Amino acid sequence: MVAAASVVVAVGTATGMLSALGDDGGGVDEARPEVTRSPLSRSLPVVPSPSVSATPSVPASPSASAKRTSPGPSPKPKKKSGTSEKPDARESRTSPASTRLYRHPDSQVLDWVRAHPDDPRQDVIRSRIADHPAAVWFADYTPGTITSRVRAVTSGGAEAGRVPVVVPYAIPDRDCGGHSQGGAPGLDAYDDWIDRFAAGLGSGDVIVVLEPDSVAQAECMSAGERADRFASLARAGRVMKDANPNARVYFDAGHSGWHAPAKQAGWLRQAGAASADSSDGIFSNVSNFHTTADEVAYDRAVLDALGGPAGLGAVIDTSRNGNGAPADGEWCDPAGRELGRAPTLSTGMGRVDAYLWVKLPGESDGCKGKPGTFTPSYAYDLAR
Repeated sequence: MVAAASVVVAVGTATGMLSALGDDGGGVDEARPEVTRSPLSRSLPVVPSPSVSATPSVPASPSASAKRTSPGPSPKPKKKSGTSEKPDARESRTSPASTRLYRHPDSQVLDWVRAHPDDPRQDVIRSRIADHPAAVWFADYTPGTITSRVRAVTSGGAEAGRVPVVVPYAIPDRDCGGHSQGGAPGLDAYDDWIDRFAAGLGSGDVIVVLEPDSVAQAECMSAGERADRFASLARAGRVMKDANPNARVYFDAGHSGWHAPAKQAGWLRQAGAASADSSDGIFSNVSNFHTTADEVAYDRAVLDALGGPAGLGAVIDTSRNGNGAPADGEWCDPAGRELGRAPTLSTGMGRVDAYLWVKLPGESDGCKGKPGTFTPSYAYDLAR
């Protein structure tokens, strides 16, 4: 049995779902969704093996094959880690977040819905995709405007009394040189970018999905390069939580078809995911298609292996996993997929903090449309 590896392709400056655009010079400085692509996948050993392949994920670019599926940061109180989908009592958290997620008013799907009121697919796409909250990606290295663009999203969430989900995606050498390659020119520049990113987080509740594929796809790097990257990721988590104590930061655990939980947890630990100073837990399945049940079991196994504070939990990208991953491992806009569970902060599952739409349904991986662009035919197929 083979699983596809997840790789995200960044088109322009972003990848995944919504991306906040902006240029480093003057001009309009506004938060706005940008074109994003999900990771490619390649055939690799399944879950048991240290580096199983994963299906596309929302982070970098869709042509690099990235693997995503393993232990997450420091877990919350360890609870049952079986595959049962029966709700478990959620662990109590010191500062519970609002149960409502924020829908940013600017996105490619909303632009399409507004521009095509008479399209016969409009009602289905609007009600089943556009009306749901999704993550906002920041995949462009623009230090001059990043603070104000992040602030535009977080302040919008605060004003609405809702919780925004933001995705910093500018780690150097992201996607191992694949289609989503890009990011900051070096780790020193990245650290500075993160400082500016954190300055826009405000003081309200916000969920940070920190650098998709940055941990699970690190096998392409040397041991020294990995250590340096992980040190920067740990620092990023600390900086964001220092800037906003209400920020919940989650680290890359790949997905259930990628690395074995123990291997992923080992890397996550090095990246600071087991420390309450930098982490609230892990995220998985970004831009991928693995079932929620598989991800719940996998994330719990990663958290168990990770150790750390009892409050660590997991968030799962359910945007396109309604029918699970394709049997043939196809990652690029595979046919027969469906929307997964609606985004929520009330999962009813122990140690699972949220189901999120990190990858915006309908943004193409590059086969049914231009990479990272909203493709109505694909969106309609997922939603109908």
